[in-house]
Amino acid sequence: MASVVEALVPGGKANPGPPLGPALGPLGVNIKDVIDKINDKTKDYNGMQVPVKVIVDDDKNVEIEVGTPPTSALILKELNIEKGSGEAGTVNVGDLSIAQAAKVARMKKDDILSYSLKAAVKEVMGTCVPMGVTVEGLDPRECQKAVDEGKFDEALAAEAWN
Repeated sequence: MASVVEALVPGGKANPGPPLGPALGPLGVNIKDVIDKINDKTKDYNGMQVPVKVIVDDDKNVEIEVGTPPTSALILKELNIEKGSGEAGTVNVGDLSIAQAAKVARMKKDDILSYSLKAAVKEVMGTCVPMGVTVEGLDPRECQKAVDEGKFDEALAAEAWN
């Protein structure tokens, strides 16, 4: 029977300390090799917490599955800010462009519920609301309506989804 270890690790900077080391030790695998593989797979998410699943089968074969960071963390990274607004609705901390929203949507493609880029971008905009982040200078809810009305069709057509 396979053993599964799930943990949230800093992108590209996992180490053999807790939570990974103590969980992997009893499984008899080479912890350094596992940590190196995790760091290699998560280096694109530097500075973000990344969900990682390490699956070890009976023959000590290791499989590593890397999730994507939360949408809010990807938005913060796009805007180069530390945290969202504590007073969303009254204090705005940043402005996301449609291209940035599309980039975040593509990064979350495997975890997102939408089937089209347009819907996925609207989902990302929905995450902006409680964070105090505007989109194209508009309240995210207003921008969602603008997307529905086709105001950003040209910009979104330039972005790949498939």
